[in-house]
Amino acid sequence: MGEAREVMDRLTDAVTTHPDLKVVADLYAEDAVAFTPDEGELRGRDAIVAYWRTMTEAVPGATFRPLHSYESGDTAIDEGIYSGRNTGPLELPNGETLPPTQKEVRIRGVDIATVKDGRIVDYRLYFDEMDFLGQLGLLPDEPF
Repeated sequence: MGEAREVMDRLTDAVTTHPDLKVVADLYAEDAVAFTPDEGELRGRDAIVAYWRTMTEAVPGATFRPLHSYESGDTAIDEGIYSGRNTGPLELPNGETLPPTQKEVRIRGVDIATVKDGRIVDYRLYFDEMDFLGQLGLLPDEPF
């Protein structure tokens, strides 16, 4: 196992099985860049940690079941199922906060992390945001 795989596995553990935002912060470079479907581009460690804070508070006790894990050079890629119950408030990009829905979520996603000197410098997260919102019951019943 290479450095990228080890760092990705530690990140997954720190945002799911053993949530620890201090560990998350330590895994990202100060000037890291991340991209997520719900927040878009995040620049810098503090912005990325704030994103993970929102997720770990909204879905505490979440799990990640890997389906495929890869490593190529300085990059690790995971495809898997993120699941848990929304028991905490969910902060939206526009600054609004939604109260917990108490609904179970099960989202298939892909994470890509590029690692330099033991820290993530570039991170990409892909998941179907509409599926996530639908599972939370936040979409209208009627089609658009």
